[in-house]
Amino acid sequence: MPIDAAWRAAHALPFHHAGTDKNRRGRGLLVGGSMFVPGALSLTGEAVLRSGAGKLQIATVDAAAMHLGVLVPEAAMIGLPTDEEGEIGLDAADRLIDAVRHCDCLLIGPGMVSKPSARALLETLLPVLREGQVAVLDAAAIACARTLAPLIAAQEGRVILTPHHGEMASLTGIEMDDIDHDPRDSARAVAAEFEAIVVLKAAETVVAAPDGETLLYSSDCVGLATGGSGDVLAGVMAGLAARGADPLVAAAWAVWLHGEAGQAAARRVGPIGFLARDIPMEVPRLMARIED
Repeated sequence: MPIDAAWRAAHALPFHHAGTDKNRRGRGLLVGGSMFVPGALSLTGEAVLRSGAGKLQIATVDAAAMHLGVLVPEAAMIGLPTDEEGEIGLDAADRLIDAVRHCDCLLIGPGMVSKPSARALLETLLPVLREGQVAVLDAAAIACARTLAPLIAAQEGRVILTPHHGEMASLTGIEMDDIDHDPRDSARAVAAEFEAIVVLKAAETVVAAPDGETLLYSSDCVGLATGGSGDVLAGVMAGLAARGADPLVAAAWAVWLHGEAGQAAARRVGPIGFLARDIPMEVPRLMARIED
């Protein structure tokens, strides 16, 4: 089923009335980054907030935290221990347990490279999640998840996985050519195994739910094929989930908003050459037109 106007009308985003405070608008916790790509979380963090979340905490390697605090002044920063490779240390996860308990959506992975670091975060923080909280796993958090299906499935559909085809190959052990041949079947199989929402990113993005429901969004916006674009998409998902959208609705709406925001940026800047940082600004404009 396409993520078209009829589907969107039947699955509206949460609406916040006048007088809603920032906590009720939703609290996001973003964990990731490294010294290799210290700015990635600025893209993700802005996308979380542009999607309507009321509060955001960003946890990243200690050396980058102050700089990110300047880039995203609306967010609170948590500096984490850093290993010799410039990645989040293996002992960092325990410092985030309290922050996880007080967020509405946890996003792990953007800007990370180390699989062991990402795995340590998942193994410690996913079991802390309680009913109503959502987790979005991106980048390194997907790359390390192949053997973590039981841990993710224990969250009973409250986890969103965001692989591109290469990450899907790593997640499943299936050759990328086979995934390219039948991406819908691959997404449905992983959604069922992990009991999670799967967003398999490509020119035709597949959003699959554990019960087999499959949603599709196609875009010919080549400008979205740029560094940081996926970080923005993950942030939009987390922002919508923090606001109260259920995981499937948050995932599908984020895919649509991200694709349409890319089209808007292409019209404003040019079909290629716009940057990932140009995308988040278009998201609230799209949502405002929908709400009108």
